[in-house]
Amino acid sequence: QVQLVESGGGLVQAGGSLRLSCAASGRTFSTYTMAWHRQAPGKEREFVARISWSGINTDYTDSVKGRFTISRGNAKNTVYLQMNSLKPEDTAVYYCAADARGRGSYDYWGQGTQVTVSS
Repeated sequence: QVQLVESGGGLVQAGGSLRLSCAASGRTFSTYTMAWHRQAPGKEREFVARISWSGINTDYTDSVKGRFTISRGNAKNTVYLQMNSLKPEDTAVYYCAADARGRGSYDYWGQGTQVTVSS
């Protein structure tokens, strides 16, 4: 079983920055593809960013390209999401997810952390 715990959310003004962290349990974290998703009020959950097990390959949804950066520290079993130039439309609950079996779907999810961007 893998447990994911997000932190780092909060309230920030438009144009500001936040750094989200996701701490994972499990000895095989370094083999997982990790991702961030988000869900805004009244909307479906959407993909935000993904990072390969090695950290070499990353992928972003178009709306955050150039503003968000996903990274990981395998020694610390942690994945990060650096969010810069935040916009009110980035307001959502952000979830960390792990593809532990390499099937392209996410087997484990965190409880989420709230990000609120004021205008």
